[in-house]
Amino acid sequence: MSAGDWPGISPRVVSRNLIINDLDVHIFEAKPALTTARSPPLIILLHGFPELAYSWRKVLVPLSDAGYHVVAPDQRGYGRTKRRVQSESHDRLHFEDDLSPFRMLSLATDVVALVYALGYQSAAAVVGHDYGSIVAGHCALIRPDLFKSVVMMSAPYTGVPALPLNKDPPAESLVQSLSQHLANLDPPRKHYTVYYSTANANEDMMKAPQGLHSFLRAYYHVKSADWAQNKPYPLPSLSATSFAQLPYYYVMLSQETMAETVERDAPSTSEAKNNTWLTEAELAVYTSEYAATGFQGGLNRYRCMTDVQWSKELMVFSGKRIEVPAMFIAGKQDWGVYQHPGAAEIMRQKICMNMDEADFVLVEGAGHWVQQETPEAVVEHLLRFVEKQQSVILAA
Repeated sequence: MSAGDWPGISPRVVSRNLIINDLDVHIFEAKPALTTARSPPLIILLHGFPELAYSWRKVLVPLSDAGYHVVAPDQRGYGRTKRRVQSESHDRLHFEDDLSPFRMLSLATDVVALVYALGYQSAAAVVGHDYGSIVAGHCALIRPDLFKSVVMMSAPYTGVPALPLNKDPPAESLVQSLSQHLANLDPPRKHYTVYYSTANANEDMMKAPQGLHSFLRAYYHVKSADWAQNKPYPLPSLSATSFAQLPYYYVMLSQETMAETVERDAPSTSEAKNNTWLTEAELAVYTSEYAATGFQGGLNRYRCMTDVQWSKELMVFSGKRIEVPAMFIAGKQDWGVYQHPGAAEIMRQKICMNMDEADFVLVEGAGHWVQQETPEAVVEHLLRFVEKQQSVILAA
């Protein structure tokens, strides 16, 4: 069915579901207006947190107009993608649920299965934003035969865990090991991923004192270019004092919830009303979808990221790098580029074997939500990159 009744989405975009393994996956899909005997190259778009397939609404048709079959799924745990076996009393995800479906290898498998379910043997590009960037990076690293290029957005990809040769594997993730040092700062702080891994994070946001809609408005605002205090720069080290230079939405005050953190810098009524990249009608889609599902599906990913047991199996790929052409896009006012000191350099110099200097892009006038804030620039860079790869394939 057409997705045209969703605010901000062209009637040319199709909203439909696919049965893939244990999931009933909801996708937005756009194809070229002119059909040919040959299937158009496939581009997969993977959203982040707290987003949905809907976050790609402004780029679907422009990419399809350039000749691509473009698909954006609600990923596992999000939106209208549901588990196929679900009881009435278990209609949303809970903190006590099994975390294994949310570990990285499972998430990458979901994307591989999606490509095959769409009838393809390869994708021209897998594109991921925020946490979707990390999923996209793993897809390209593990299956270069299937994903011919990769675009990572807002979150630099640093590869898989290294094998701990001649020593025990780490018992804690980096942010876990920093937790006590952050707690000892004045004022005491905590890392947002550790907070997102707690049992009360979902309820804190769902029952935000300002209401769910206002919470989401503030969250999107403070991480966008609209918040003038977003002036990111590379952090000097992996120390707690270095991490403490990040905004509170990344390294929070220890006694605050995320709802309280972002409310401090919430936009004024007029700023919210006059927002053009995320109108009130568009924001209402996020509010409605998260009101129905809660945030736990997305939070489960952070729990897997902060608990090292869920990434140990990735060590089988230790030392492997991304061989296919790679690109990175972020807003110039996005702290996500620098939230982990040295990550961007690791991605460019050690992980991506084929990332041109021109393909590390920081977009003027955009913060963290770059494909929503400046969709025209994102489309321009994506097409420049993907068409360059397609010309190489056709010439071969």
